[in-house]
Amino acid sequence: MKKIGFTIGKFAPLHKGHEYLIEKALEETDEFYIVIYDTDVTKIPVEARAKWITDKYKNAKILYAYNSPKQYGLDDESVRIQMEYLTKQIDGIPVNCFYSNEPYGEKVAEYLHIENRTVDINKKQVPISASKIRENLEYYKTFLEPNIYEDICRFKNTEKSEPLEE
Repeated sequence: MKKIGFTIGKFAPLHKGHEYLIEKALEETDEFYIVIYDTDVTKIPVEARAKWITDKYKNAKILYAYNSPKQYGLDDESVRIQMEYLTKQIDGIPVNCFYSNEPYGEKVAEYLHIENRTVDINKKQVPISASKIRENLEYYKTFLEPNIYEDICRFKNTEKSEPLEE
């Protein structure tokens, strides 16, 4: 049986921890999907964040998750809302494993009746999170590819989101 995996995230920004997870998943799966959520935590549009991933990981398949729910948490209601949304995003894709480095991975896998594959959940291999980077970009910029750091700086200095130049 083909191993078809997926992960979800905002990738705001894509950092070495995300890369570690994606690389592990690409090694272990025949097909790997990345669901990228829109978000208001960054000015950088979902398409630009997807480009960071596709530039580095040609074999990853991107699914854009627009108008995503804003209710997060591991309580039953939040999980239900998120899972109803996520199920629509992956509709028709026969996924059989979910990759994450967060506690919600167990809930996603349980809901979908698929394998839960946690990667560096304690962040010992790559001790970083996107929220830390957003809080102190200069301090944590070593966890970013140079082009991503440059994009963040460029978007940070614009009044509104502008598309990346090709």
